[in-house]
Amino acid sequence: MKKNSIKNKISEKIVRFSGFSHIFNDMDTLLLVRLKHIHFIGIGGISMSGLAEILLGEDFVISGSDSKSSPLTQALEKKGATIYYGQRATNITDDVDVVVYTAAIHPDNPEFACAKEKGLPMLTRAELLGQIMRNYDTPVAISGTHGKTTTTSMISHILLAGDCDPTISVGGILPAIGGNIRVGNSETFVTEACEYTNSFLSFFPKISIILNMDADHLDFFKDIEDIKNSFHKFASQTADDGLIIINGDMEHTDFILNGLAQKHVTFGLNPENDYTATDIAFDKEGNASYNLVAHGEPKGRIALNVKGCHNVMNSLAAIACTEAIGLPLDAIRKGHLSFGGTHRRFEYKGSLGDVTVIDAKQSVDYLSSGVIEHKVENALHVSMNDETQI
Repeated sequence: MKKNSIKNKISEKIVRFSGFSHIFNDMDTLLLVRLKHIHFIGIGGISMSGLAEILLGEDFVISGSDSKSSPLTQALEKKGATIYYGQRATNITDDVDVVVYTAAIHPDNPEFACAKEKGLPMLTRAELLGQIMRNYDTPVAISGTHGKTTTTSMISHILLAGDCDPTISVGGILPAIGGNIRVGNSETFVTEACEYTNSFLSFFPKISIILNMDADHLDFFKDIEDIKNSFHKFASQTADDGLIIINGDMEHTDFILNGLAQKHVTFGLNPENDYTATDIAFDKEGNASYNLVAHGEPKGRIALNVKGCHNVMNSLAAIACTEAIGLPLDAIRKGHLSFGGTHRRFEYKGSLGDVTVIDAKQSVDYLSSGVIEHKVENALHVSMNDETQI
């Protein structure tokens, strides 16, 4: 039976987590109220819509609200969700059992305020995602200031190439799964883990990946020290028998790993890392390839269908993860070649004469970062032989 009977277990964990009334018969037995109807405030978001879709597949009654109709909300409606356009207290109907909301929802939101007044249990998006992840034997969480969506997508392609039938929650539109969510029947769950508002501290993964760490989201974090502490806490929540996969080229790697007993492996361009790349090259379209070295052993050539040295780093993290899950190199190579990028992440749109058109809408917000300026230059100028114009 798939995913340890997720219908019952999600109900149990939401009830326990949210403070529903319960009675202990003994230390190991918990009697609880069965949940049925879950309402999402802001259901049209890329992650919220994915969670709603997962729960629709488990026979929960799903409702939600958003400011306007979108392809994501329309898809949910077709699958049976009730969607309200505009957020009003009346959307919190009497049969709602629990309310899920995002960090963008404030206490003065009419639905939020109504749910509080009614005394309904409430979960953040991250808390619900964390509870769903606990129903899988191998939950994988991909964190980092940059590259989460791309690396999650790479890992997803490799798992699909290896016939692993994973459940996937990705923060972008991934053509291979026809959207942002895929519900599989195996015990593997793959998701992004965002540090903003410490969302990723609601996750308890079997495999944790830390791609990089920069001074970002300073509207929430006090400073880089605050960010370092959050990533250390995230790593510490990896299962005792799990694996931490971390960028060994980072300045703060030792701090993040300090005092942690979980097994870890490093990746990066420094040859001392457990997973590293040599002889990096780019084809005429700017797609990268390299010789993989894992634990000091040459593993042969890896060819990517995406551009830039930063994607070599993402690839190394994806390989460390999927090897840990048990996939062979043939599936890893096949998955890499099938992945051509996610929607609006340096997405190739076409060319006109000497001008190549790249849709980088989802990356523009990062241009104030010196690291990302270098990444953009590397991906679009160096790897494309200076023929791209921005």
